[in-house]
Amino acid sequence: MSLAQSANDNMAPRSAEETEAQKPPPSPPAAAVAMPAWKAPLYMVASVLLFLTQGLGMNLLNVNIYQLQGSFSATTTEVSWLSAAYMAPYASMSIALFKIRTQYGLRRFAELGIICFVAAAVLNLLITDLHSAIVVRTLSGMAAAPLSTLGFLYMLEPFPQEKKLSLGISLALMCTLFASPVARIVSPSLLQFGGYQALYTFEMGMALIVFPIIYLLPLTAPPRGNVIQPHDILSYLLLAVGFGCLAVVLTLGRFYWWFEAPWIGVLLAVSVGSIALVLAIELPRASPLIDFRWLFSGANMRMAGVLLLFRFVSSEQSSSAASFYQQLGLLNDQTVTLYAIILLASLVGGLFCAFLMTTRYVETAHVLALLLIAAGAFLDSQSTSLTRPPQMYLSQAMVAAGAAMFLPPVMASGFKAAMSRGMPYIVNFLVIFVFTQSIGSLFASAMLGTFVTIREKFHSNVLVEHILLQDPIVAQRVSQLSAAYGRVLGDKTLLNAEGLMLLAQQVSREAYILAYNDAFLVIGYASLFGLILILLHQAWRRLPWAARADAIPAQS
Repeated sequence: MSLAQSANDNMAPRSAEETEAQKPPPSPPAAAVAMPAWKAPLYMVASVLLFLTQGLGMNLLNVNIYQLQGSFSATTTEVSWLSAAYMAPYASMSIALFKIRTQYGLRRFAELGIICFVAAAVLNLLITDLHSAIVVRTLSGMAAAPLSTLGFLYMLEPFPQEKKLSLGISLALMCTLFASPVARIVSPSLLQFGGYQALYTFEMGMALIVFPIIYLLPLTAPPRGNVIQPHDILSYLLLAVGFGCLAVVLTLGRFYWWFEAPWIGVLLAVSVGSIALVLAIELPRASPLIDFRWLFSGANMRMAGVLLLFRFVSSEQSSSAASFYQQLGLLNDQTVTLYAIILLASLVGGLFCAFLMTTRYVETAHVLALLLIAAGAFLDSQSTSLTRPPQMYLSQAMVAAGAAMFLPPVMASGFKAAMSRGMPYIVNFLVIFVFTQSIGSLFASAMLGTFVTIREKFHSNVLVEHILLQDPIVAQRVSQLSAAYGRVLGDKTLLNAEGLMLLAQQVSREAYILAYNDAFLVIGYASLFGLILILLHQAWRRLPWAARADAIPAQS
């Protein structure tokens, strides 16, 4: 969530626009000293550990949400409140952390951030029921945001200035993809060892491992400046309320169903009202926290569209495929090999993208990424009730490699455009990044989950129309399914009822499989549609008059 923050700390001097009018701007940092070759791998390993620690804190719960129902004596819908509680503060914390770090210094920020995360990890071990777990997960979401910032900072630290927005960004974004497959790989063993307590004992252990990194491997401290103004605090609080309410709605809307629970509409209204108040406060300000006029410019809207497209198509793996396995009755211990392949494919795709970022073929990464995701989605759309992880090794590896290649080019170009306008615009760029990646991810999962539910009802109705007891094949199937109860049920009516119930379960499963196939098809077509738009845009930019228009700097 903190890509823009981390790169700015390592590349750009602070602008005088961000300081108070009566105070001079901070002096630029001293020339950077090249890091010894033996020390660079240590910073990269530290970055990977920080990303894994932060990501596991979020994903260990999400990937085991069905297995943890017994630990909390709760339904799936009730346990989903834990994910909503985590995402509500996490969705906006990075925006505040950028200015906090600038005003109070990187060293204090790093020390306080890791201490808060360790404290939140310890609190997870003291949970006794669902209500206390929701409170602790909210604190964990707040404490996790600084860790993602530090992960970016440590990955960018060893690279020279000219490679921070190519190799550095690409490797850092690649590391953000590791936590989800790692969580699914380690979860079965941890759950067998001690359930929920074992999951978060592991998280606490990871937090304690990275704790000394802050002190043993110091980061280059950027100049400090007085950048926080009173109106910024009010604007951020309103933005946090807006993003937080929206995160809760998108996380839980499909479980309670969108039009059934009145509080969903109330939260959505509060979200819209809060963001509207932010707009009303920020537009008249001379030096706003968020420059909405620049934010809604054509170039930024195109970038936001590309980022939202990425979140939508990459949810093929993170949301749709994972839910498909659960519908088939596959647990995490049966998909360990699959997620190990996904982890390896993410590594290969990220390294190849890092190579492309150092060449003049950067734009090729988007084309290859969308082709891989589309091909993987179309392969998955042929799934049946007999499909098992080995049949999806190739398709999921293609999706994972494509996801690793998509994000770095657009983030690098967007961040360069923000930096060219000065430090205040880094916060504006950060708003785009945070909204599209956190809220955008929740929106994609919510919409695809809703689509699957609607299509399941459609396919179920179609299948049920053909199930008639007068049909000899249907009667034979009911008889076969009820035979298992023949020794304990002597009543023929009850026996037939059990057979019909088992047949209805099979029909529901087949309807869900068809619905997930539809979702995979939608993702595949969306990837192809995005690919066509990107190719047309690249062709347009190569036209002579379009190149001249791009060369003219946009006015504020």
